[in-house]
Amino acid sequence: MKTPAPEKHPPLQLLSVVIPAHNEEGCVALTVEHLHVELRGRGIPHEIVVVDDGSTDTTWSVLQGLMPRIAELHPVQNNGEHGFGRAITFGFDHIQGDCVVVMMADESDDARDVVQYWQLLNEGWDAVFGSRFVRGGVVIDYPWLKLSINRMANFFIRILFNIPLNDTTNAFKAYRREVIEGCRPFLSPHFNLTVELPLKTIVRGYSWTVMPISWRNRRFGESKLKIKEMGSRYLFIALYCWLEKYFSRGDYRAR
Repeated sequence: MKTPAPEKHPPLQLLSVVIPAHNEEGCVALTVEHLHVELRGRGIPHEIVVVDDGSTDTTWSVLQGLMPRIAELHPVQNNGEHGFGRAITFGFDHIQGDCVVVMMADESDDARDVVQYWQLLNEGWDAVFGSRFVRGGVVIDYPWLKLSINRMANFFIRILFNIPLNDTTNAFKAYRREVIEGCRPFLSPHFNLTVELPLKTIVRGYSWTVMPISWRNRRFGESKLKIKEMGSRYLFIALYCWLEKYFSRGDYRAR
């Protein structure tokens, strides 16, 4: 499930992982430690940029405590307006790598999949989209109501854009640096950035492929995604990208 492969790029030098965190004191340390151990064990040069997005618990203190042991950890505080999309954008503004993976702070994403993202990006893909719903994907303890809404939303996006990608709304994806820069400015301040990023990547003509990923429901804390608040925002950004695809006459496509 992919577009035609592009010409070979020079080898990537540094992987950045951006992790937005809001009140994640119970899990952010394990997420960072497991990710660092996995990437270090595979010899992947990396940095971990955790964005503390207005936490009112001890998230920032936990991150400060990790820094002496993990030199690759670079926590930053978003002191401006908060929101999931704003936190990720703030993280993008602070990365040094030539590619980036967006990862959740709650250990729902598997660090081993980050290794696969790195390998596929090094094959020359501009973006790699993880899917929990293709052969080889794993989903553990997904609340049935959220799962049902997720599948309906992703089916709508597939039909609207005529694409085979079936997990557009999942944040856990990988991009080359030039894709991130080519998709700016970002319009989504909240979880709808998870839709804006892959759809702009596709609409603007970057190469992409899909790989199976594993996901498990968080074991600590509570989900920050509020379905009632996000429906119209997802629809807005999907329609915006649809209008760009069919009416912009290619003005924003990658050159």
